[in-house]
Amino acid sequence: MFVRKTLLHRSIAAVLAASSAMAAAQGNAGADSPPAPDGGNAETTALDLVTVTATKRSTPLQKTPVAITAISAQALDKERVITVQDITSLVPGFAATTQGDHGVITLTLRGIGNDSAKTEYADPEVALFVDGIYTPRAEGAASLLLDLESVEVLRGPQGTLWGRNSTVGAVNMQTAKPVIGDNSGTVQFGLGSYARLGGRGAFNLPISDSWAMRVAFAHEQHEGYVDYQNAGALLPSLESQRTAYLASGGDPAAFQAINPNLFVTGGEKYNAQNQTAVRISSLLQPSDKFSWNLSYEYFRDTGTPSMNLMQKPRAGQDFWSSLVDTAPSLDREVSSLRSRMDWELSDYLSLSYIAGISRFEGSADFDQDGGVQVPTSFATGATYQQDRTNYSVYRNHSHELNLTSNGENTIDWILGLYYAAEKNKIRFDIPIFNGTQQGTVAWQGSFIQPKQTVDSKAIFGQATWNVSDAFRLTGGLRYTDDAKENIGGRGWGWQGYGNPDIPQVPIAPGTIPSNANGFGFGIGGINDGQYDHGQLTWLARADYDVAAGFLVYASVSTGYKSGGLQDGGVPYQHEELTNFEIGTKSSFLDGQVVWNNAFYYEDFKDFQLAAPITFVDGSRGLGFSNVKGSTKVWGFESELNARLSDVDRLQFVFSAIPHKKLGTLLYAGSNDYQGLPPCPAESGIGNCLDVSGNELAHAPDAAFTLVYEHDFRFASGARLTPRISTHYETESWLSAFNLGDGDKQSSYTRTDLSARYLNPDGTWYVDLYVDNAEDKKVRTSAGRTAVGSGFEYLSQYLPPRTVGMNFGFWF
Repeated sequence: MFVRKTLLHRSIAAVLAASSAMAAAQGNAGADSPPAPDGGNAETTALDLVTVTATKRSTPLQKTPVAITAISAQALDKERVITVQDITSLVPGFAATTQGDHGVITLTLRGIGNDSAKTEYADPEVALFVDGIYTPRAEGAASLLLDLESVEVLRGPQGTLWGRNSTVGAVNMQTAKPVIGDNSGTVQFGLGSYARLGGRGAFNLPISDSWAMRVAFAHEQHEGYVDYQNAGALLPSLESQRTAYLASGGDPAAFQAINPNLFVTGGEKYNAQNQTAVRISSLLQPSDKFSWNLSYEYFRDTGTPSMNLMQKPRAGQDFWSSLVDTAPSLDREVSSLRSRMDWELSDYLSLSYIAGISRFEGSADFDQDGGVQVPTSFATGATYQQDRTNYSVYRNHSHELNLTSNGENTIDWILGLYYAAEKNKIRFDIPIFNGTQQGTVAWQGSFIQPKQTVDSKAIFGQATWNVSDAFRLTGGLRYTDDAKENIGGRGWGWQGYGNPDIPQVPIAPGTIPSNANGFGFGIGGINDGQYDHGQLTWLARADYDVAAGFLVYASVSTGYKSGGLQDGGVPYQHEELTNFEIGTKSSFLDGQVVWNNAFYYEDFKDFQLAAPITFVDGSRGLGFSNVKGSTKVWGFESELNARLSDVDRLQFVFSAIPHKKLGTLLYAGSNDYQGLPPCPAESGIGNCLDVSGNELAHAPDAAFTLVYEHDFRFASGARLTPRISTHYETESWLSAFNLGDGDKQSSYTRTDLSARYLNPDGTWYVDLYVDNAEDKKVRTSAGRTAVGSGFEYLSQYLPPRTVGMNFGFWF
């Protein structure tokens, strides 16, 4: 087990003195006064006044020639957003998938994503930022979205201003900043299905006329959705067990009955939540020429992983249940220090220094086999597989220096320098046994990476030539150099077959594998290696105001994701995306109707696909493959926001991805999909499938979300606002294998309902809600297990129907 440390506490003093930076032009956009939970006077506010920071300046959304979705604090509150996964239906072409063994969320945008971006090796295609500071580890996506001012989702490659790993887009979460001179706060409590308890709040504290602080907290918990099946009712009789064991060639003298106590029947269930976060923020503004935003954030997650469920549950068993032989466990904590300093050097020039440092520690335990097979004896008929993260520790820091032109100029420009570094380590054990834990070893291994480093350096610049009041040309360049090194990494595999002196027991967390310690492990792979690559990314764009409130733009941009080292120290290549896009931004009726559209064509080179695989020698590891040729995607996106009247509001989000074809990949393997054909020896892996030309996963042909709300206003001044949010999408594949209905999510509609009562003087409110009113079972991932002569498919799912209420007030 990993040793818990007080994250970053020893670093705070140094960072306060030397590494500062965080939010002025970027961080304070729209933050003069945090909005009331009901949206304040939203019905009298023009929709086209929203500001965003996509160009690293505060600009009006409708004047920003980028495909961007801006979700306000009010919308986040009304949608009851807790994690990134909760906002996907509000963004065209956005999807999120869950990965049980690491308890993480991975993101897909415009059909491009990486379901296996879940270890210290893998990077995402959709980059995550908090206040403009890159969050490199996928685990950060699951953190509570605490006290946010807004979430901006930039669609399309953002390689010039936002850097590496924003291959197909970026998500920037803007936290609520302190307000000097303001003394206010908000608190919310909630309860609901599955014993849900929630609470959050934020308090703005004026310290002086140049200093303010803000304290925010959040806690969410609910019981697990997945019940435990009764093993005693499913296990065969003792005589049947003996017959099955002897038929397999087992030694009669070694026979033993299956111990039903090996199966979990109580305690914490899978798919439970127990997350807590707190943030302390400071704004120091001693003059109108200088400001310093600094925040410290702590997040703790002691819930449980999401379970792989049988798509077709066995007879007599509830869908939300599983035969479990590994109790769920999850313990993660993240500490982050973020800083931004802004100087106005002159009327024409500003300097910003943005820095961040964070540390992640975690452990997890997960039942990978999903309880699909019922053992026929203690050593036959099923597979016991435990995926256990003994420890993972990710440390990173980043620094960015921006020099920016001020005011309105013939040429507006920004120049920047960037440096980021990571130092990571992990141990991941996988014991796999025939039958039950009492059975014989099928295979087991321990992946120990004591040190992996990442260094990324970049220089970038972007300039906009204001040719006229209506016409603008923009160009940008960024050069990035990435270096990665694995030091001392080893993949230990079981080599004790046929040796009666080696105990056939699952590897324990305290067991240190070696060639001579009596536990039967030998080195299956040496992960030492180095990777270094430099990449140029660029942007060319033209935008034109056709008329007041009607902007047209066209752009060509590139994005880049770093390559790296996979298990065995073998390098895999970087990937790059070229995106061609035409978009429009329109506002009508004095800004009460906003309609934005984008057509895009993506040409993707060396797309990285990652999966756990078995090599030809029987050892296992996480393998990366680069799809050769071009992976081509084209589609259309549309967003409509309308204030139909003083009391009616409508939002419509639409995405179409009619073409999303992989390039050439002859040998795609995955241990999550049993039964793939044997692979040619030259492939290096045991089983694989040719996925050339297959469709991308998580990319439905069409999807839309419709949100409508209406205010009922009473003579007393009170207000009742019912709200409906419904999402529909066509069928989509869940992997690049395209293996049929089990590897697919069929078309579906999923609806959330809510109603908010606001008291007459506007100081408190009550929400009632029903999420997933249809109780639709929506798959986010898939895999399959061989059972007899066929296969059983497993998936992870969005939550079932839940109901609840929230009570909130502000002062």
